[in-house]
Amino acid sequence: MPAAQPVSKAERDALFVELYNEFHQPLFGYLFRLLRDRERAEDAVQEAFAKAYRALHRLDGDANHRAWLYRIATNTAYDRMRRQRLIAWLPLRDDDEDPALRYDQADDCDVNVQVQQALDQLPVRYRAPLLLYSVDGLSTEEIARVLGISRSGVKMRLLRARRMFIEAHGKGE
Repeated sequence: MPAAQPVSKAERDALFVELYNEFHQPLFGYLFRLLRDRERAEDAVQEAFAKAYRALHRLDGDANHRAWLYRIATNTAYDRMRRQRLIAWLPLRDDDEDPALRYDQADDCDVNVQVQQALDQLPVRYRAPLLLYSVDGLSTEEIARVLGISRSGVKMRLLRARRMFIEAHGKGE
């Protein structure tokens, strides 16, 4: 892989603003569906963009910006989920939160709740590629770059994810 061409701070800042404006909303939507919590998704998208800004000087000029940003966002979400699992073991955990509040109240439609509940049942290794492909419109090649797996691995996970989703959604009816 060729080294990134040196660019000025002003050029990097301009590229960052362009990337932020184009991808902030799609990344937030993806992270919201992946993390299932609006506040955690907002924090994760900000953290992902901070990481992207710090790494922007290493980005190859010909890089697929969308796949690069989704990879950073996915890794950020995975890190947050790992930390959350560790925190869950702490004795001072706040168990007072009503699980029914996990869903966005604006999505009060029964169908959206059933879809989200079915997605919640999928392990994250299957939920992520399904969301990236079906909702965010990434190609299998882009998803492979985002998740750091082969295209055939993406196709296999998508196949399994669809089957799991159909089974989980069918139980909710």
